[in-house]
Amino acid sequence: MASPAARAASALLLLLALAVAGVLSDGSDHRYKLGDPVPLYANKVGPFHNPSETYRYFDLPFCSPEKVKEKSEALGEVLNGDRLVDAPYKLDFRTDHDSKAVCPKKLTKEDVAKFRNAVAKDYYFQMYYDDLPLWGFIGKVEKGGKPDPSEWKYYLYRHIIFDILYNNDRVIEINVHTDQSALVDLTEDKEVNVDFLYTVKWKETPTPFEKRMEKYSSSSNMPHHLEVHWFSIINSCVTVLLLTGFLATILMRVLKNDFVKYAHDEEAADDEEESGWKYIHGDVFRFPKNKSLFSAALGTGTQLFALTTFIFLLALVGVFYPYNRGALFTALVVIYALTSGIAGYIATSFYCQLEGTNWVRNLLLTGCLFCGPLFLTFCFLNTVAIAYSATAALPFGTICVIVLIWTLVTFPLLVLGGIAGKNSKSEFQAPCRTTKYPREIPPLPWYRTTVPQMAMAGFLPFSAIYIELYYIFASVWGHRIYTIYSILFIVFIILLIVTAFITVALTYFQLAAEDHEWWWRSFLCGGSTGFFVYGYCLYYYYARSDMSGFMQTSFFFGYMACICYAFFLMLGMVGFRAALFFVRHIYKSIKCE
Repeated sequence: MASPAARAASALLLLLALAVAGVLSDGSDHRYKLGDPVPLYANKVGPFHNPSETYRYFDLPFCSPEKVKEKSEALGEVLNGDRLVDAPYKLDFRTDHDSKAVCPKKLTKEDVAKFRNAVAKDYYFQMYYDDLPLWGFIGKVEKGGKPDPSEWKYYLYRHIIFDILYNNDRVIEINVHTDQSALVDLTEDKEVNVDFLYTVKWKETPTPFEKRMEKYSSSSNMPHHLEVHWFSIINSCVTVLLLTGFLATILMRVLKNDFVKYAHDEEAADDEEESGWKYIHGDVFRFPKNKSLFSAALGTGTQLFALTTFIFLLALVGVFYPYNRGALFTALVVIYALTSGIAGYIATSFYCQLEGTNWVRNLLLTGCLFCGPLFLTFCFLNTVAIAYSATAALPFGTICVIVLIWTLVTFPLLVLGGIAGKNSKSEFQAPCRTTKYPREIPPLPWYRTTVPQMAMAGFLPFSAIYIELYYIFASVWGHRIYTIYSILFIVFIILLIVTAFITVALTYFQLAAEDHEWWWRSFLCGGSTGFFVYGYCLYYYYARSDMSGFMQTSFFFGYMACICYAFFLMLGMVGFRAALFFVRHIYKSIKCE
């Protein structure tokens, strides 16, 4: 009969498989006959430079039906800010239309002001036709070389042209553009009568259905883009090789000399004052202060590392193809929920190894360490989105679903992991006995204190990833498409290696200075890359993007703070694990009295 742990593991795997199957499913493989209706959904409108600030399509006074029919959406689509409704255009399969009227509409002064404000902010619209995305601008501004905005002309496009390609009975591609001669002048506040029109042109193409998404990913695979990505990897590899060479030659030579010196000291009666890392062997494995917080940070970091690994695996097998609406958000929520058992197990087992007694409090701290700040950030930003009436504001039903997932999946798995960790009964493996009283740490120069060491530790890993960061930011906070997950995965592996190596090097220098409080220092030095990434956020916002407005600014800095905090916890865990392995190894190699 299977043990409870085995049954729990099987259930977890089944849940994960179902979640992945849900993410992988794609309902767009439709076949049509001549004249069949093909679904066209209007999604959202918003300022082109503010990707988080999007609104419902019919928040602008376009031609709308009496009753707007909304499409039911998955969790990931809602989290992504998608709000799909039936569009006012009828694009039946292989049925051409030429300047067909959508509706005649009388725009009031308020409607004209709404449209003019939207055109001034470069509003774009997004739609989905047979699950293929399409975009277009709603109007244009003619500046005429005049610097004063009050002298500019504002025009609304009233005629949209759809060019659709098909292969046999399937839709392959859709492009949209506007008739530049059919414009509505919005410059003055006055009522305007508008006839909204659309044209549909169908053409046959030999492109097979299986390749219809390649158009959207081809932009990131262009030769000049690939050159930059490969330059990024070569830059990172050189960093790794230099760092590895530094560690292999300098550090190992120093260690070898240390081993010889300490072996000689043991053989000869030595009256000199003791110095160096060997002489703090009685303190180096003294448990850190705030061990409950330390264990919780270690458990949460391990969970986030597992989450990142699973996301990369899904990306590499092709789940996150361009515009698979909400797939990434669905995967993040589901996998985070399913990996909470890892956080509970690692945190509680390590806390018990450190001879902690209040494991329940430690478990609660583990559950809140990342979710707490994320929840508070979400509450503030969701309130901002509600005030703006933006689609980023989550409906009450979606919030209830997320709370249910946390209550019924995340928290129970966290508790199960914690119970398993408590019952693991493993002891902390220390090669040396810890003395009763701590040895005094000698005065250290300023550059050996925590903050300068963190700055040194974070700079090298950041320099290994900063080129790739631009493309990720341009994808997440812009309209670029990022599909080269294999290169991103290589950069991630390099990041882990550099973080581990630099933390080990700094830990050695810390111990050589007879500073035995390395536990928290190694975690902070490993995670310090997160602070550099947040610094890059400031640079990107002010120098590389055109984002503006309170909502977009708060969304950018709020959610990036959460992502950088996750980086800090994950890389801190990597740094500490590497340092712990190193410290155990060197103290095993000498005789500790």
